[in-house]
Amino acid sequence: MFVVAALFLIGLQGPPSAPVNTCVSCHLEAGDDLAAPIAKVADDVHGKRGFSCVHCHGGDAGEADMDKAMDPRKGFVGKPAPKQIPVICGKCHSNADTMKRFNPGIRVDQEAEYRTSMHGKRLAQGDVKAATCVSCHGNHGIRAVSDPNAPVFPTHVAETCGRCHSDAAYMKPYGIPTDQAAKYKASVHADALFKMQDLSAPTCNDCHGNHGATPPGTASVANVCGTCHARQSELFGAGPHKSAFDTMGVGECLACHGNHEVFRPTDAFIGTGNKAICIKCHNQGEPGYETAATIRQDLLTLSERIAGADSVLERAARAGMEVSRARFELTEANHDLTNARVLIHSFSAPGVEKATGPALAIADKARQAGENALKEWTFRRKGLAVSLLVIALAIVSVYLKIRQIEAGS
Repeated sequence: MFVVAALFLIGLQGPPSAPVNTCVSCHLEAGDDLAAPIAKVADDVHGKRGFSCVHCHGGDAGEADMDKAMDPRKGFVGKPAPKQIPVICGKCHSNADTMKRFNPGIRVDQEAEYRTSMHGKRLAQGDVKAATCVSCHGNHGIRAVSDPNAPVFPTHVAETCGRCHSDAAYMKPYGIPTDQAAKYKASVHADALFKMQDLSAPTCNDCHGNHGATPPGTASVANVCGTCHARQSELFGAGPHKSAFDTMGVGECLACHGNHEVFRPTDAFIGTGNKAICIKCHNQGEPGYETAATIRQDLLTLSERIAGADSVLERAARAGMEVSRARFELTEANHDLTNARVLIHSFSAPGVEKATGPALAIADKARQAGENALKEWTFRRKGLAVSLLVIALAIVSVYLKIRQIEAGS
């Protein structure tokens, strides 16, 4: 207790000559429920910048008399009600002059944006369960967003949102699913974020927003996904499915990829096979069905040709043959295959074929180079065998000749 008291007498009350912060000294001495929150301020981003109890809770920290220190006429609010929290945080965070003194890079429209969010709207309607600033950032132990231990750091966002949104009892009044966080953690996005530590991979706030969090409507989903997947979004927007999806009110990207549980896409998604998504809407005999089948076959053919060429080149390389140029050229075919997979979103068979055609020629050329290298390797082995045989025969002949000379002498 002495260590904590000493820390805060220095950190929150200033040098020995500064006025005593009675909020700190009183609650630390009493050892009540507020002693622990006070201790957290040591690592708090606000505490490190000189902010103390009265900046959020009001009152007069220089008064030794408890009644005077917590006089409502001096702005004392005690524990803020949920509806007061955005206002209290906004006193600084919505004030450009104040923020310029501490962190000019921080936006000053978070409070205004929060009030446009689903959380903010529900709070304004009197729903005290709605998330506020402290629900996500914490209160006495607030860390900078860039701090890996902050609850709003990218790798912690899903867990932070899930504290409410995965609690079935808490969310019951709202009638929305509570499996979003679990589904997200099984997605390709989560794999990139958690396994590959790619902090640019999307998490909850990248799609829903943070201070202005709201469920994206079907009309805005493509804009959300298109923030990262710009080329795919552009192709889809110019393709035949755009108007059809808009008419049906179907979320463009969601229809094929889902939202929270976004699986890693494979070539099997397109076509007419059992795992194909196309057959959910298109039946055999329809133009869309035939287009899907054609695109799938083009991708399959190119994938197989590239794999075949790579296998031949690998065998040649293991045999010690020089095929580095052919292997380098084969990477171009792989790039074209990737491009073709992106072009799927145009749902144009000729467009996809335009990408796969040149790649097939490259793959065939690379395979031929590998086969030629293997033929040369075989020829060299045969030549070596013949040479060794000739040498062996020569040695035997010399040996026999020597024996013959020795016998005659």
